[in-house]
This record gives sequence, C-alpha cells and structure tokens, in this order.
Amino acid sequence: MNLKFKKWTDEEFFKMREEVLKQWPTGADVNLEEAVAYHKQLPEHKNFAKKLMDAKSRNITLAQPRAGVALIEQHIELLNFLDKEGGADLLPSTIDSYTRQNKYENCEKGIEESKKAGRSLLNGFPGVNHGVKGCREVVEAVNLPLQLRHGTPDARLLSEIMLAAGYTSNEGGGISYNIPYAKSVSLEQTIRDWQYCDRLVGWYEEQGVSINREPFGPLTGTLVPPSISNAVQIIECLLAAEQGVKNITLGYGQCGNLVQDIAAVRAMMEQAEEYCKEFGYENMQLTSVFHQWMGGFPEDEAKAFGVISNGASAAALAGATKVIVKTPHEAIGVPTKEANAMGIRATKMVLNLLRGQNLPNSEEVQFEKDMIKKEVKQIIDKVLELGNGDLAVGTVKAFEQGVLDIPFAPSKYNAGKMLPARDNNGMIRYLNAGNLPLSDDIKAFHTNKLQERADFEGRPISFQMTVDDIFAVGKGTLIGRPAIK
Repeated sequence: MNLKFKKWTDEEFFKMREEVLKQWPTGADVNLEEAVAYHKQLPEHKNFAKKLMDAKSRNITLAQPRAGVALIEQHIELLNFLDKEGGADLLPSTIDSYTRQNKYENCEKGIEESKKAGRSLLNGFPGVNHGVKGCREVVEAVNLPLQLRHGTPDARLLSEIMLAAGYTSNEGGGISYNIPYAKSVSLEQTIRDWQYCDRLVGWYEEQGVSINREPFGPLTGTLVPPSISNAVQIIECLLAAEQGVKNITLGYGQCGNLVQDIAAVRAMMEQAEEYCKEFGYENMQLTSVFHQWMGGFPEDEAKAFGVISNGASAAALAGATKVIVKTPHEAIGVPTKEANAMGIRATKMVLNLLRGQNLPNSEEVQFEKDMIKKEVKQIIDKVLELGNGDLAVGTVKAFEQGVLDIPFAPSKYNAGKMLPARDNNGMIRYLNAGNLPLSDDIKAFHTNKLQERADFEGRPISFQMTVDDIFAVGKGTLIGRPAIK
C-alpha cells in the first residue's frame, strides 16, 4: 500500500490484519465480533472515552499514573494499589521495552525469569505475550478504565490483543511513537502502521464501541516549543479522525512557564476543533491531557513533590481533562508502588484545591495563545503544501526537509536543526528555527525574547543557554542561569 491520507477500505484493513495476527501465536485468539460483544457488556465506568467526556462536561481534571510489571497477578496488585491507595481516576498498562520493539521471544524469557525471581524483571507489562485471556484478567480485576501506554513504532498486534481484551484507550501515533523513540524506523512505515491502529479503533466505533485514542504529546520531553508539539498533535489527530476515530485526547508536555503552558493547551484544543471542522470530521469528542514535567527531576523527594505539584497546578488551571502523574522517585529509577501512589495523592490534592478554578485568558495568555496558533498554522500549511494536500505524504516530506523538527530526537529521519532555549521569563523560544516555515516577524520575535535574557545574564545568545536549561529543573530552577562570579 502506498501511503496516503485516506480512510482504509475494509478490504485493505482485513487483508493486512491476516498478516498482523500471525506475528505471534496469541494473535490467533483475537476475535473482533467476540471483542465487540465483550466491550458492550463492560460497565460504563470502565470505559475510558466516556469517563473523559464526563470529566470534560464537569470541568474537572482526572489523574492518571504510569505503571506496568511483567506478571499478571503483580500487575493487578499494582494497579489496584494505585486505585485504592493513590486515588487514581484512570489506570494504565505501561508496556515493556521488548514489546515496544516487537521482540516477543525476549518477553517470553523475561516472563519466565520474573516467575523464578518472584518480581518483575521487565520494565513493563508484556501484553502481546499474555494474550487476550491474560490481558482480560487485568480488565476484570480492576474497577477503573484501562489505557494501553507504550512507545511502540509498530503497535498493530499489541493494539489488536489489548483492545480485544477490553482496554478502552490506546496511546501513540505514527510520529510521536517514532521520532522521539526510534533511530532507524521510517516515518512512512510508522504512519502506515498507525493508520492500521486507528482504523482498528474506527472499526470498533462503527460497531458501537467507543475507544479513546491519545497521541503522545511531550515528544522528547526536552524543551519542545509548544508550536512543534501542538502541530504534531493536530496532525496525528487528523490522521486518526480520517480512519474513523471519534474520541481523541490531545497531549501536551509541561514546559514550565505557567502562562505559556496554559496558552499552549488552550491553543491546541481550539485549533484541533477548527481543523477537524475544516477537514469535515463531525461529532468529534476531543479532550486534553497534560503531562507533568518530563525532563530531569531533583533527587530530593521534597523538591520532587514541588515539581509534581507545580505540574498539577498548571494542568488544572489550563483546564486539561486529565494529567499524567510523575513520582518523587523520577531521578532514581523505576518507582515503588508506594512512591507512585504518593505522586497521585499529591496531584489529587492540588487538583481538589483548584477544582472549579481556571486562569482567565489574560492579555499575556491571549498573546501567547495567538502566537502559538499562528506558528502552528504556518507549519501545517507548509506540510499540506508539501503533500499537495495529502497530510500523510506531506508529513513525511516535512520531516525530510526539517519543516517539522523535534529537538533532541534520536531518529535519523529528523533534521535536528531546530534548537530551543528559554527566554528571561522561562518560556521556550526558538534559538535556531532551522528549516521551520516561520515568517520573519515570528523569528525576530523569538530572537528578541532571547536577547532580553542574554542582556539580563550578561552573555551572548548561544547554545550554552539550551544546555543550561536542560539541567535547570534537576538543580532546582526553571531557567539555566550562569553562575554568578
């Protein structure tokens, strides 16, 4: 199949599906008709899409952790602990690294070694190996909606198995689960593979089963300018909508300046609605997710809780539908279930205190929002131009030419010419726009904002600002100021 921005026919989808299900023996157990019947008998409170829309209608922000271990019983224990002791509103199954690379033989060994050791020796839940039966055990043992969270360039079999098991949300996308995660996987391939995942969700939708899709907002999680992440989110939203997906959660990774974060989330949602209408997608259910700080964390637990609470505040004041929670052990490694629960409780406390409060669109918020929307439009307009109106083809060409460029991404298909840095107020600006199709007045605006910082710090605008900013939060500040001599 040639890549194109067009809904797959049933013939195209089911033909590829035959090959997908042969990738590992557990694929043989997937029965779509049975899966639809199973979803329809699930109680509403276990449906991710419905719970998100309920939260949006009530103007509240839900809290969701990351979590996943190798063995089914331990995974159930972990999730129920995060529900009962942490107070999570939504639950994940974070998938292990071997599954993300489709190395199911390695997963099998990891499961066996974990059984011998009595603890998880994988860094997540190997859903493909556990199959529909094993994953369904998890669905039936917890009392909250479940999302599949992973980082998989080719998630076709994983999606088939876990959605058939009763999971009602799938995170990822052809851009956001490739460029920040993989080195040598072609964008053309991953967009096609994720068109399959989206068509699968679209097929469920057509059978009366609402399943949520969530592109991964933070990308590399390192000084990503809002207009870059927003452009990617909107493109992945449109790619999913074209395949029949109706319930989509657009993501944003915390940048750190409260005004910019709030402006970015609101700009993202407004533009996503506008583009969906422009492309003719009706009855869309769009929600937002705010990811707490994805960069370096302080090792001190008290300081880590400060970062977590700061992210919770930004999510609530921006009006995000949910927030992905970090833990006080981020700087150390994989958190204990107790640390994970503490992160949720701290977040929930802040969300409860701020319930009903939204920061109004002040002049400063409105200015940033307008600027972000203007930049996003210039980027997406160029993507469409490069594809002669085909968004999928245009996206591939845009990365080839650096029109879309994600900072610090490992992919060889990413130009890596664009460089960000913070301005004197901690907002992320373009230090070097690379080949981004931004107008001269916008480039000049970013340079002027960085010059204000340079003048304040008594040093020239340089890449050293970027380096300093990368490590700043871990050291206790937002902006990487030079040491005072």
